[in-house]
Amino acid sequence: MPLWVRSAAMTWVRAEITANVWQVRTSVGARVADGDELVILESMKMEIPVTAPHDGTVTELHVAPEDKVTEGDVVAVVEP
Repeated sequence: MPLWVRSAAMTWVRAEITANVWQVRTSVGARVADGDELVILESMKMEIPVTAPHDGTVTELHVAPEDKVTEGDVVAVVEP
C-alpha cells in the first residue's frame, strides 16, 4: 500500500507498518514542508518517521501519542 494517496485537493498520509505512535510532531493547521516529520512511530525499539509528502497545511490528524496503528492507517491529511 502506498504511503501517500493523493487526490486533487489533499493527500492522505499513511502508516507504513504496524507500530505505536511515539510522538506527534505537528498539529492541525500547521504549515509543513516536503519531508517534515509529522509523526514518529515506534516498533521493536526502532523509530520510524512519517513525513510530509509535499509542502502544505495539515488539515487532519488521526493519531495521538500511545495510539497503535496498522499498515495503511491514515495518520494525517495534508492539503497543498
